Amino acid sequence: MLEITITSKIQIYPTNEQVDILNNTMLQVRKALNYISEYIFTSNLLNQSKINKDTYYYLRETYGLKSQMAQSVMKTAIDKYKTNKSNGHDFNLVNFKNLEYDLVWNRDYSLTKDILSINSLNGRLKIPFETKGMEKYFNGSYKLGTAKLVYKFNKYFLHIPMTKQYQQTTPFEVDKIVGIDLGINFLATTYDSENETFFYNGRHIKSKRGNYKLLRKQLQECGTKSAKRKIKSIGSRENRWMNDINHSITKALVDKYGENTLFVLEDLTNVRNSTEKVNINNRYVSVSWAFYQFRQLLEYKAKMNKSMVIAVNPKYTSQQCPKCGHIEKANRDKKKHIFKCKNCSYQSNDDRIGAMNLWRKGIEYIETNSKETVE
Repeated sequence: MLEITITSKIQIYPTNEQVDILNNTMLQVRKALNYISEYIFTSNLLNQSKINKDTYYYLRETYGLKSQMAQSVMKTAIDKYKTNKSNGHDFNLVNFKNLEYDLVWNRDYSLTKDILSINSLNGRLKIPFETKGMEKYFNGSYKLGTAKLVYKFNKYFLHIPMTKQYQQTTPFEVDKIVGIDLGINFLATTYDSENETFFYNGRHIKSKRGNYKLLRKQLQECGTKSAKRKIKSIGSRENRWMNDINHSITKALVDKYGENTLFVLEDLTNVRNSTEKVNINNRYVSVSWAFYQFRQLLEYKAKMNKSMVIAVNPKYTSQQCPKCGHIEKANRDKKKHIFKCKNCSYQSNDDRIGAMNLWRKGIEYIETNSKETVE
């Protein structure tokens, strides 16, 4: 069995009175988090038992936190420092700036039909919520984890990690193979077992990212504090926008091909190294494109749909003729986006050629695994 966790983000709709209570609760939680953060930084301690002994009553008396809320604050702060350490960051003071509040399932929050029951400094609050577009995650088959209440854009959201076990698909259950070439002018180009090719246009994405780049450059030249804040805001907006695009395309792919599909991508883990010779006007788009995020999203969606994703060596996928196998750099004209084999003269769009070669590598993967099983 394969265990998959996704994060469901739902909006909640508190009344004006509940807004005041939630704001006060989250403000006190933020103050408590920063107090614990300073304690950890000063003492260089990450032991919750010791931290609890030294700070528990202070949290209760100073910030009005209830017992379990105090424990959650300690755990949240400790986890943040541990995450920074595991990511290789220096041991620096963590400053909690956002209004956020961690909630343990069936203790600090619960969901009944369309009502969220949430713990606050003023007791339990009953708040309506909406699961539009995510109904399938609330059918009772998912295990809910520790959620995070978030205040953004003058709205309240609940981010809930939801876990479910899926039967893992073996390569031998695959009955469809799809090669997916990721690029700039076409975000994704697919070639499948029915010999069909589909292009997901990316020119409008390229143009918009170019606009973001220009605006960021202008603000950097300005150099004021407000410009720096604007740069940060633009970065967050662009990331959310790109995330939505990747979600949309990966969902479309999984919905289109259904169960028992093998999706084949290039392993672009070191994509930066492979884009150093890209035209300078396209370098920002190429180097910063979220290839890895696309792969992650496609992987978990495929697994949930009884399919799988493999990433293969990208060597020669743009230079090899899928018809005769001839490999030559001159086969591809990057400027015209045309592939023409110097050996057999087969010609097609260069992104389509990449997808075809990935599809063929999918066949080789199945054949290799089948032989190993037989032996």
